[in-house]
Amino acid sequence: MNLAIVHSRARSGVRAPEVRVEVHLGGGLPSMSIVGLPAAAVREAKDRVRAALQSSQLEFPARRITVNLAPADLPKDGGRFDLPIALGILAASGQIPQQALEDTEFLGELALTGELRAVDGALPATLATNATGRSLVLPLANGAEAALAAQARVHTARTLLEVCAGLKGQKMLPRAEPAAGPAAGCAPDLVDVRGQAHARRALEIAAAGSHHLLFLGPPGCGKSMLAARLPGLLPPPSHDEALESAAIASAAGLGHHTAHDAMRAWGIRPFRAPHHSASAIALVGGGGVPRPGEVSLAHNGVLFLDELPEWSRAALEVLREPLENGTVTVSRAARSVDFPARFQLVAAMNPCPCGWAGDASGRCRCSEESIARYRARVSGPLMDRIDLHVDVPRLSSGELRGAAPPGESSTTVANRVARARHCQLERTGKPNAQLSQAELRQMCALSDHDQNLLDTAADRLQLSARSVHRILRVARTIADLDCAVAIQTQHLTEAIGYRQVDRGAAVA
Repeated sequence: MNLAIVHSRARSGVRAPEVRVEVHLGGGLPSMSIVGLPAAAVREAKDRVRAALQSSQLEFPARRITVNLAPADLPKDGGRFDLPIALGILAASGQIPQQALEDTEFLGELALTGELRAVDGALPATLATNATGRSLVLPLANGAEAALAAQARVHTARTLLEVCAGLKGQKMLPRAEPAAGPAAGCAPDLVDVRGQAHARRALEIAAAGSHHLLFLGPPGCGKSMLAARLPGLLPPPSHDEALESAAIASAAGLGHHTAHDAMRAWGIRPFRAPHHSASAIALVGGGGVPRPGEVSLAHNGVLFLDELPEWSRAALEVLREPLENGTVTVSRAARSVDFPARFQLVAAMNPCPCGWAGDASGRCRCSEESIARYRARVSGPLMDRIDLHVDVPRLSSGELRGAAPPGESSTTVANRVARARHCQLERTGKPNAQLSQAELRQMCALSDHDQNLLDTAADRLQLSARSVHRILRVARTIADLDCAVAIQTQHLTEAIGYRQVDRGAAVA
């Protein structure tokens, strides 16, 4: 038979749509053409496949070879189709049995020597293949990453010849093996932070309710140190969350370089801290073949933006959609791809250009106009979407020497956070930061006195409706930390205090 069909997978965001690689051997002058909307790297596969077959002492047919990648309207990119194309040629020419290809999918780039090289997006392809009931053959370098899908039937091979031997029944291809898991307790510990009781409290509240957080303080006061300790306070990700984060890392090409990299996104909530020079595309993703950006790589974890006013306005404004919806849509001429982006934002900024506005030392010489311009670099709508605004003062000389007694460890705080988060999941199935308007009205009912207090604060601080709703969500989280059934006055008062951005602001 001169026709063979091999099953494979394309890459489209964090999805892996099925591709049928159809290979036909016809009469005429020897040639090879690839159709089905292939990118340049796919068109170049004919040269890699020819050299790999010849290096492996396999016959490259002197026929007119047509390779169709179906469906034809789905863009194909990368070297992932090298292995299925080579196997299709071998099956169509009778060198391997075609029936062995029916219940298996194949991915892999071929070196000119016939060795198999890793490809991006192996984990999403593994999950999609498992849903069809087929098995999957991948390069050995993708094995640890693919093995994260524990129920999938994944086999690995080093070379094209090994794959052929396995299809002929001459040897068993080994099952993919997971790499050793990450060491426990590898996140920085909160016990390292001396002083800063107010900021530590805000960090605990943010962890308990998955609230966005802004630290405002002078240089060297510990803003970055505090932010780096948030992942250690968060509850461990569920199996589905860990698998989703690992799939995003795989789609971004972060999963196959080493066994450690394959496990980096597994079992630990991501913590991404891009530099303030990063572009808007680096944050939300993009490119000719859209790849996930930092907001998606931080999915189910933490995105830390230091020196917030130094970021470009365009980069910051693209955060609005993912902060509200938990997804980001990257649209290009050829396709539109949705990436998950349900992250927890932690931002840090100085109070003024020199960083010392409001400090007791009086060293700040910035004018009111320059301070206003500096803070105006961060738009009001973005600030509105951040639940907790926290002043972090300069450390005293005693705290700098380490004379202050150590605070609670991350383990102690994480236990309280886990208890509060469990209450939220039992109540609504989601953290408080994600409560809908209907759930907010039901779960955050206030007494008449507390409602008057909130109305007064909204008028005095000129709060938007969004800010008022975020105050209620934070108050609900504080009540959960206190194991309180209803929001009480002290919970609401503390929540209002986290919306007073300017130093010295107060509610009478």
